[in-house]
Amino acid sequence: MKNLRILVADDHALVRRGARDVLHSRHGWRVVGEAANGREAVEKATFLQPDVAILDIAMPEIDGIEAARQIRSAAPDTKVLILTMYQSDYMVQSALDAGANGYLLKSDLTDSLVAAVKHVCEGQRFLTPKVVEIVQGGSFRSERRHQLGRTTPRERQIIRLLAEGKSNKEIAEELGISKRTAEAHRANIMLKLQFHSLAQLVHYALDHGIANAPQSSV
Repeated sequence: MKNLRILVADDHALVRRGARDVLHSRHGWRVVGEAANGREAVEKATFLQPDVAILDIAMPEIDGIEAARQIRSAAPDTKVLILTMYQSDYMVQSALDAGANGYLLKSDLTDSLVAAVKHVCEGQRFLTPKVVEIVQGGSFRSERRHQLGRTTPRERQIIRLLAEGKSNKEIAEELGISKRTAEAHRANIMLKLQFHSLAQLVHYALDHGIANAPQSSV
């Protein structure tokens, strides 16, 4: 395989080092940049235009799913590989919908990272057998619908307002509650639905008809 230029983004230096060590074991493969948050990952990918960007999901400032979407727009020739600890079909599907070319669990880093990079560079989608099993299990829809059914009417109101882009302050004013109460509801919702970023909550709300996408002004 040709020489490859690779960007590694993860907020844990130890993970970046581990990925770098595995990648540098291949002749001609070079990590040309590292990032500790999603915004930095997008900026470096835009500037460096690497062959592959390896992204964690749970990063500060911009999560890996949104970073993948922005990188695929700013650097369309860059392949995106998600390297994460999150094992849910929702996360996998969200990453693929954002333009990721592959999804790899950190537990499989040593055994599968090289193969994952090779596959995505050859234009193939890469999912480890474990990730395929997660997706085929189809647990997301039934689990999330069950969890949504346990949310209160007030929490469902707040999900809708968050998906519409309202801030905690705006939600508090609209519902006649304190800002602190709105923040507490938001935290409880994220915990109950097992989301790790607002972007995930918004995508979920739009996908399941809880909120409508904002209309563009003409």
